[in-house]
Amino acid sequence: MSEDQDPASESVDGAASIDEREAGTTEGSGTEAVDGDAAEANATSDPVSTEAGESEPAEADVPEDVQKYERFTKMDGAQYERVNEFLRDRTYITAREWAIARLCADFRTETGVEMTKIGENLPELVPFMTDTYTPQAVNQARHSFEGKVTKAGATFLYGAMCGFFTAEDLDEMMYEVTEIAKFLMEVEGVDLAVEDELEAEERISSVMREVRESSQRIRGEEIRCPECGHVHEANAEE
Repeated sequence: MSEDQDPASESVDGAASIDEREAGTTEGSGTEAVDGDAAEANATSDPVSTEAGESEPAEADVPEDVQKYERFTKMDGAQYERVNEFLRDRTYITAREWAIARLCADFRTETGVEMTKIGENLPELVPFMTDTYTPQAVNQARHSFEGKVTKAGATFLYGAMCGFFTAEDLDEMMYEVTEIAKFLMEVEGVDLAVEDELEAEERISSVMREVRESSQRIRGEEIRCPECGHVHEANAEE
């Protein structure tokens, strides 16, 4: 991993009580899906699906697949606010959106995402989440994650296509963002082999070179080969 990992680990580890302050979690409102940052400023903690006075489910009531779930075991004892701070410094998403997006990917069946199961067992599934969620709140966080990824992707792709960044700039940027993404996956429990990492990085770099060359053709600019330096006309045949 890169040098960013050491502060990353410090940001997400540690044991203490959790005071979750999260964005727009009013059930079914969809506010955060439109503007998560604005909604977060006035929101309180996670939406609780259990009524007042209702006891937490006993371990015997927890589904077997929930008991065996080990994605976030490296986060045991982590504070929600510190996890959230780490993510907000490096990505557009919050800790709540990260956790629920991962759970929606893991608890997907042929008929859809098991939002009720995710919400009711959220504290058992993710150590830094302490309250249960309603299915509506789970869906809201999922929708917010999708929206932020789409906006971030459009922003990045425009930056890559408009000519603002050089090929070297894009390579450096892709290395940095790939390291952050890999770190999050490793925290989730994914074991990344060195060979797989190198192959993934090479494939990403290759795709980005193609994106840049294609955008140069669209803009009618000359295309210079990074290997030999030969200049190709933008409208030349392949």
